[in-house]
This record gives sequence, C-alpha cells and structure tokens, in this order.
Amino acid sequence: METSPFLFGTTVSKTGFTNREQDVEKLYLNLTQGINTLLISPRRWGKSSLVERVLLKIREEQPKIKVLHLDLFSVSTEEELLEIFAKEVVKASSSSWQDWFQAGRDFFKQLTPVLSVGIDPLHDFSLSFDWNQIKKHKNEILDLPEKIANEKKCRFVICLDEFQNLATFPEFDQLEKSMRAVWQRQKSVTYCLYGSKRHMMTDIFNNPSKPFYRFGDMMLLQKIKREKWVSFIQESFKKTKREITPEVAEMIPEIMQDHSWYVQQLAHYTWQKTKKKATKKEVEAAFSELIHANSPLYLREVEGLSVTQLNLLKAIAKNEAKLSSVKTIQTYRLGTSANVIKNKSVLLKADIIDEAKGKASFLDPAFEFWFKKQYFGEQCVFK
Repeated sequence: METSPFLFGTTVSKTGFTNREQDVEKLYLNLTQGINTLLISPRRWGKSSLVERVLLKIREEQPKIKVLHLDLFSVSTEEELLEIFAKEVVKASSSSWQDWFQAGRDFFKQLTPVLSVGIDPLHDFSLSFDWNQIKKHKNEILDLPEKIANEKKCRFVICLDEFQNLATFPEFDQLEKSMRAVWQRQKSVTYCLYGSKRHMMTDIFNNPSKPFYRFGDMMLLQKIKREKWVSFIQESFKKTKREITPEVAEMIPEIMQDHSWYVQQLAHYTWQKTKKKATKKEVEAAFSELIHANSPLYLREVEGLSVTQLNLLKAIAKNEAKLSSVKTIQTYRLGTSANVIKNKSVLLKADIIDEAKGKASFLDPAFEFWFKKQYFGEQCVFK
C-alpha cells in the first residue's frame, strides 16, 4: 500500500516538512551560537516539527554539541522534573552507560543519585534522588549540563517542550527563580523553551515581573505562505503519481487558512480520495471527512464552556465587532460587560480565540466551520 506524503498528528522533520527555511536557519543559528530562544505560536502551527528539524540539523552538522529534548507534558511534580532533567542530561553526555554511572559519581557533590540499568541499558536506565536532598540542592541538578560541558569540552542544546506546564506546580514561583538564576549564568548551555498554550507562554516570557522576562530571543512563529503550500501539495501528489492543478491545490490551504496541521490533514484526505487527478469534488469530500473526524474534539471543547462563554463564541462566529455593546449583550445573552471581558479572557487563555486590532476571531479554522454548522446550520461554501 502506498504511503501518504502528508503527515499530521506527529512531528515532521524530514518527509512532509515544508518551507520554514528562514525559521530553521534562525533557530539553528540561535541555538548553535548560544542564544536562548523562546518559541511561541498557536497550537498545531508546527513548533515541534521546527524544533525537531533544527535538532536533527545540529546532530548532523555539530558533533561537539550534545542535544537534549524533553517533553514536559506529562511531568506533574518538581521532583519528577528534576530527576528527568538530570537523567536525560547524563544520557545525552555520552552513548556509554558506563559513562553515565561515572557521571553520577563525578558531577554530584551535595546530592547522592541512585542509578540503575536493566537488561537493555540504553533504554532501561534510571536515576533518582532523595526528595529532601533535592529540595535543598536543586541548583546542583539545574547546573549539571554546565558542569558536564566544561569537563568534556563540549556544549549542550536543551529544548523543553510544553514548558508552560511547569506553571501548574505548587511552588513554581521558586522553581522559576532558581532556573533563571542558574541558567542565565551558564556559558556552555543554550535553551529553547516552547509550548502549546500561547498565552501562558507569553505571560511567562513577556511579563516584566516574571523571572524569565527577556531570558532570550523570542520567535513568534508565522503561518507558512500559501504559495509554498501549493507547490508542496502539487509536488507531493506528483511524487506519488497523482495529479492536482494549482487551482485545486490552492483550495486546501485557502479553506484551512494556511493552518499547518489542517492543511496536511485535508491534503491527506484529498490524496486518499484521488485515483489519478484531484478535483474540487475530492477536496469537498475530504473536507467533510476532516470535520467529521475532528467533531468529538470540538464537542468536548464546547462542553467545557459555560453558557455565557458559549454565547460569546456565537457572537464572535457572527462577526460581531462590539462584543460589549448593549445590543450584542442583549442579543446573545452575554450577561454584563464585565462578563464579556472575563469570558473573552478565558477564551483567549484557552487559545480558542485570538484578538487583533480589537477584533476577536477563532484560532482554529476547522472548529469555526464545525461551530457555525452546529449552532447556525451554516454550510461551507467552496469557490
């Protein structure tokens, strides 16, 4: 069976990676030249794929740089974070498990790590500490990559995904101060911090009262240009002995407003439905499949909203410009102007809507189509 050239639901670093040449070059130069980088964009715009692509490039071209990537999505405590951080730094420093044990003995002076390996040392390696020790000497773990780098005459690039999840820790304020205090002094370690909750990330890095304010270069990821999508879709169809005209190919990013995840998903469904040449008919059928496939996610999204939040979303869907006006409040039963401000803030923080030049809009184009059909019976009209 032929493999689809379009990927979604996973990171894309080689096959399926398109455009972002400038973003790749900037992030690569930042990380290899010692500039901490804060990467911010809405969900599913391709942050993780960009970082993975750059880390792959660093591994291939910079053998003296030790690369470490941590996904903090499932990390739930400060203790767990520090143990994982220490373990992965040690593992990244060498490919030999014997060296890992030596590092555990050499680089911890105030902490006593417990190290063990299983049948497969490369995959069954564990490192843990006594929690009472960690609370007193967490800085020794935070400074571990700098110590190892200085000893081994190398450098580290450490990328932390879903960084905003740390803000849910009970004592995050103290941890945040400790991380900033230690990391800003390091000369041989460069950090890339990013996450999927844009407003939380922005508050952490762009708030003058927070420790990580101006910690590094802030990259605001933009959408891939439409002409790049069109050429990518056409080339991908051609490689798999299918055909799609520029006009039909352009329908896909146009419908999905150049949203990376959805362009890949709609292109994939269109490709699946095409035997030889894709037409508008295949794109329309693929779009219906996409909305149907994502419906459970959208239903869960609205079920988590209060009545007034849902009503505010209806007003936004109807392009109401003045959400706090008496007429809009009465028409959509939004409560009070204070309710509008509060609920808009909730929707913004949840990355359900965006606001530019005083106008609120949906961030997720497919969710917007589903919402309008669900609550107003509107159908998508294709050009």
